[in-house]
Amino acid sequence: MITLEGVTKVFNQGRHNEVTAVGGVDLDIADGRVTVLRGPSGSGKTTLLTVIGCLARPTTGRVRIDGEMVSGLPERFLTEVRRRTFGFVFQKFNLIRGLSALDNVVLPALPLGVAHRSLVDKAVGLLEHFGLADRVFLAVENLSGGEAQRVAIARALINDPAVVIADEPTASLDGERVGQFLAIAEELKRTGKTVLMTSHDPRITEAAIVDRLVTMADGRIVEVAP
Repeated sequence: MITLEGVTKVFNQGRHNEVTAVGGVDLDIADGRVTVLRGPSGSGKTTLLTVIGCLARPTTGRVRIDGEMVSGLPERFLTEVRRRTFGFVFQKFNLIRGLSALDNVVLPALPLGVAHRSLVDKAVGLLEHFGLADRVFLAVENLSGGEAQRVAIARALINDPAVVIADEPTASLDGERVGQFLAIAEELKRTGKTVLMTSHDPRITEAAIVDRLVTMADGRIVEVAP
């Protein structure tokens, strides 16, 4: 369970251009469920996602993971929390050009000191699982959009995280690729992963796999369903 208590995120605090991106959010995110944060551009959903994933600290408020308060941890401990708890699929995938699909997938696990052969075998297995057996050694700039997303998902799973976070995962995908992504999300849910996404795409927000829909506006939660 991830719990947010009175979370705010303010940028340029104390300056003339101060912006409150997230204001006073209380939210519980249940384990093993699919939760979607929706809202228009500027609603604060992506900022809230980064706070939940420990990529940013709240300006005020607390973030707890399984009862442990993590938002105030020193950076070296926070890095470890991110590494063991979360897998991230970024909106633009953030794959490193010039490296192969395989190299991109193994990168997040390198600091863990796992035996290289074991790590490579796991990464290849993930790529094969997502239908990319013939793309393992291909440079990522030569992948299609759908292939790049599947590499990004494989990378997110390399450390076997409990929570998979995806920011606007269908922003540049056609209907067939959206269906593939939803099938992957359903599989993650079935295997016990917690899936947290941001989206304003009705193909996501209205999907049958979504357990909870959190609507945001102006940095605040305005509706939670169910």
